[in-house]
Amino acid sequence: MTTRTSQKTQVTPTTQATASGTAAAAAPGAAHRHGPRLPWSKLAPEVYQAMLALDAAATQGLDPTLVELVKIRASQLNHCAFCIDKHIKDARKAGETEQRIYLLDAWEEATGFYSPEEQAALALTEAVTLLTEGFVPDAVYDRAAARFGPAELARLLALITTINAWNRFGVSTRMTPGRA
Repeated sequence: MTTRTSQKTQVTPTTQATASGTAAAAAPGAAHRHGPRLPWSKLAPEVYQAMLALDAAATQGLDPTLVELVKIRASQLNHCAFCIDKHIKDARKAGETEQRIYLLDAWEEATGFYSPEEQAALALTEAVTLLTEGFVPDAVYDRAAARFGPAELARLLALITTINAWNRFGVSTRMTPGRA
């Protein structure tokens, strides 16, 4: 039995006795307490196929490890466990090191581990993904534009937009990690 007051949850002795091992699942906002919501890719296969085509087009000509770093970072920001799991596995297959994967969430502090191009791409990923101010700052865009040619920059922006769309499908339908 859980009683809600304001935004805090009070746990009663009855709840503690029945919740052993499920505290995280019972916490307010626990993402996967109900499991997957619906198999969107099977219910809208034409949308799924279009997303696959967009993803393939967006990655053409971009370094495969850079692609996976961008996908992982956007997925971290969007809290998409399915995509984080999938793209870490894909990054390893593309030759990415464990250390760089582990440090990705703090890439700005670990600058010696990422090239100037990767840093520019990660900064752009964060700006496009978060859009907290309603725009991508000129300094962030200019930094990326200085490192990537116009066609590469266009594909990078498409890649960031595409992974954000995948993340929204994954989070809203509660796709289960480990199934990719």
